[in-house]
Amino acid sequence: MIVWRRWIFPLLLVLLIGACAAALVKIAFFPDRAESVVSPEAAITDPVVAVERGSVVNALSLSGNVARDEAYPVRSEINGTVIAVHIGDGAAVAAGQKLFTVRQDDPRKDIDVLAPEAGDVSELAVVKGQTTTVGTETYKLTPARYHLLATVEPVQLYRLVNAPTEATVTITGGPAPFACTGVGVQVTPEGTANVRCAIPGDQTVFAGLPATMDLALGQVDDALVVPVTAVKGGSGTGSVWIDAADGSEPEERAVKLGVNDGVMVEVTEGLAEGDSIREFVPGFVAPVEEICYEVSPGVEQCDSGMSW
Repeated sequence: MIVWRRWIFPLLLVLLIGACAAALVKIAFFPDRAESVVSPEAAITDPVVAVERGSVVNALSLSGNVARDEAYPVRSEINGTVIAVHIGDGAAVAAGQKLFTVRQDDPRKDIDVLAPEAGDVSELAVVKGQTTTVGTETYKLTPARYHLLATVEPVQLYRLVNAPTEATVTITGGPAPFACTGVGVQVTPEGTANVRCAIPGDQTVFAGLPATMDLALGQVDDALVVPVTAVKGGSGTGSVWIDAADGSEPEERAVKLGVNDGVMVEVTEGLAEGDSIREFVPGFVAPVEEICYEVSPGVEQCDSGMSW
């Protein structure tokens, strides 16, 4: 038994440790050279959609604010001398109210200058005894008129081509929705786009009130429609790609377009019901659904990818 403990067991332990070390060296420095062949089991394909019939309602809702109409200069239409001033600078006046009186030179007579409309007078530039000539700026008038000014994304401007001249305005906490007229699009030199309409004079409003402008831009029923992502272009004309269904390159085809709601667009010419087209224009980056997960207690991170 002493021989086993002193000699046999230690020798077996040494042999076992050596075998393990040799195996580790083999795995680390002399791996098997057999190569595995990986065969693809899936392929990336471009999504295809069929041309179908449907309805498209082009309605645009814009957020904006009520604002006072801009002041404008009023110029003298008389050659003469001011003999009386009936208001002060900053006065609120009614339409037709007497502002000042001018004694005309030829023919000689006294003429009362009246306010062209209700508003606030500013920068009054006449005093008693002053000579006036035709074309001289005499004061500025800020009319008692209001409008709604709403901001629109420049990408939406094509939807506003041939827009109606009337919109529906809803003022937060204000009266029932009402119609405003004279709808027009304004684009500043900086590229900011706004839509403006005139608020009727019988509506009680205040500058700065938030409001919504709703525009009915068009509607079609039982029309050929496709996703806007399938069309290169978007206003009047464009191109789509017909799927060949055999793996070959798709055929580009010109189409004529109608009503567009930002998601679907009417095709008036170039396609037939049942045609298969690529859902995305070649090279278009299609959005991938955002995935959110918790990275630590109470902290969430969201990742969104893009697929071609």
